[in-house]
Amino acid sequence: MDAEKTRELLEALKQYDTPSVTNVVATYPQDKELCLGLYHPWDGKWYTDATLKCMYPELGRTVGYAVTVTYGMPDPAFDRLSLLDVYKAIEASPKPVVVCLKQNLPEPYKSKNGLCGGNMMTAFKSLGCVAVISDGPSRDLDEVRPMGMQYMLPGVCAGHGPFSIQAVNEPVEICGMQVSAGDIIHMDENGAVKFPAQYLEQVNDLCHKLSAYEERKMKMLASTSDPEELAKIISDVYK
Repeated sequence: MDAEKTRELLEALKQYDTPSVTNVVATYPQDKELCLGLYHPWDGKWYTDATLKCMYPELGRTVGYAVTVTYGMPDPAFDRLSLLDVYKAIEASPKPVVVCLKQNLPEPYKSKNGLCGGNMMTAFKSLGCVAVISDGPSRDLDEVRPMGMQYMLPGVCAGHGPFSIQAVNEPVEICGMQVSAGDIIHMDENGAVKFPAQYLEQVNDLCHKLSAYEERKMKMLASTSDPEELAKIISDVYK
């Protein structure tokens, strides 16, 4: 698929909310018309849990390719990686980029590590990043908000101590979602979901079909107050 077609598909995917994307990726594997069944709906770690919060719901939906980074405590025995390696990974990735930051710090440090801030997010944006997802806090909400970059975090805090980069573009798990470099991430105020990039066109096609079906279904649900009819509609008798 050429770059222009890919950009069009990524932009088109913003028409649909993240729950719709999860529905066509894996939520209903028994529905072979509208679901790809890429993961086990419960045990596959393909979407985020309730610990992840959307800091800027007003930005709407965000889509991009994952670049993964693992942060940890300073380790004199391993100091081979730096921010330059992170920047190079973002530069080399297809665009737009969602940086997925794993905070591999011990408690209580993890919950008080405001990892990203205005300076780091500005640098990320300059390289083509549109969002950051992390399983630990970040900071500078007021500085980042006008950048138009999404923050998906468990929360925020004002400061941090020293930390180091342990890995770049190695698989990570963030708030229940396992992510590899190059995965496509779709996110909104409901959370985030991932899927392999080769399914981009199929996910778009199924989201389009699901959207049309859901619109018809909700019209039917709104048109009757008969409990039996409502039960039939909900159970897809009229699909």
